[in-house]
Amino acid sequence: MLDPHLEWQKARAECPVGEVSLLGHPGMRVMRFDASLEVLRDNDGYSSRINQETMGPYMGPLLLGKDGAEHTRYRNLVSHAFRASALARWRRELIEPTVHSLLDAIAPRGRAELVADLTSRFPVQVIAGIVGVPMQDHERFNAWAQDIAMGPVAPERGLASSKAMREYLTPIVEERRRHPREDLISDLVDAEIEGQRLDDEHVYGFLRLLMPAGAETTYRAMGSCLVALLTHPEALARVRDDRSLLPRAIEETLRWDAPITLVNRLATRETRLEGTRCPAGASVLLVVGSANRDESRWQRSSEWDLDREERSHLAFGWGRHLCLGIHLARLELEVGLGAVLDRLPGLRLDPDEPAPEIAGLAFRGPARIPVLFRPS
Repeated sequence: MLDPHLEWQKARAECPVGEVSLLGHPGMRVMRFDASLEVLRDNDGYSSRINQETMGPYMGPLLLGKDGAEHTRYRNLVSHAFRASALARWRRELIEPTVHSLLDAIAPRGRAELVADLTSRFPVQVIAGIVGVPMQDHERFNAWAQDIAMGPVAPERGLASSKAMREYLTPIVEERRRHPREDLISDLVDAEIEGQRLDDEHVYGFLRLLMPAGAETTYRAMGSCLVALLTHPEALARVRDDRSLLPRAIEETLRWDAPITLVNRLATRETRLEGTRCPAGASVLLVVGSANRDESRWQRSSEWDLDREERSHLAFGWGRHLCLGIHLARLELEVGLGAVLDRLPGLRLDPDEPAPEIAGLAFRGPARIPVLFRPS
């Protein structure tokens, strides 16, 4: 597949807001940062309910598909599960042990393929542990999640996996109602604000969303960050020597090549974006992967630059629908990448293997990262 960034760069210059067909329906495509931010900030003019229409058949009731007071109420119910004390406990009891367990198997070998051996496993196992499903089932759980996420383009597989995940989760959810533990399912079934709790459909809907949102995106982002560092050896050496630079490397990667490139909204009234008419009822596709390379906001925007001036990007969304797991994702990336630098000395690309490439359209990340290092 050709790099979509080349087409997106051309569109930013020639047609920053234009008509597009989305799953057979007419809509508008937005390519630049300021117009994308305008849409994300205008919760009255642009509704999120289109996400419920497109993904609801596969995920059930979606936090991403709610607006206004309803969204605030449900977000408050689930956000408690991501409180700071939970993050600290997850780091100590789950995130650090998981990445080091995976690296224990890699470090003595002196060579690895980091996607198969590490990045595709680490966030999935973390999410499985946080949710409270048996760790040995993480691969099956992740496969269902990927099918569900692709439901609109492969409906039969999406629906089958949605049903399978619900059947798998039902006895676990019921057991947590009777005997709560320190896991996310227990937090969800027990969460209460002003006397209101999540009903079953919202519990299962949130769990169906969490796996693709919390695992697949993080593993793709981790892979892309490794590619960025490995293809910039001087930056890799600086980050290895000064770990205070690691958050900057992560944020620059998220800007440069975000794991999710598309965000959808529905225009509730006629508006104008960059001078272009956007009719009421139109689907508005924000290409945040393009917006994050807008030349009017970042100089040399197509380059990965560790020393770039830090400015907000759209990889986690914005405003009311800012990614609920933003702090968890950053924590996993920082802990995971830091552990790689600690445990794999002399890390470098394998010169006898093809160079890694970040690929994909809606979801982006590398398929392979072959590396060499000093066995330890």
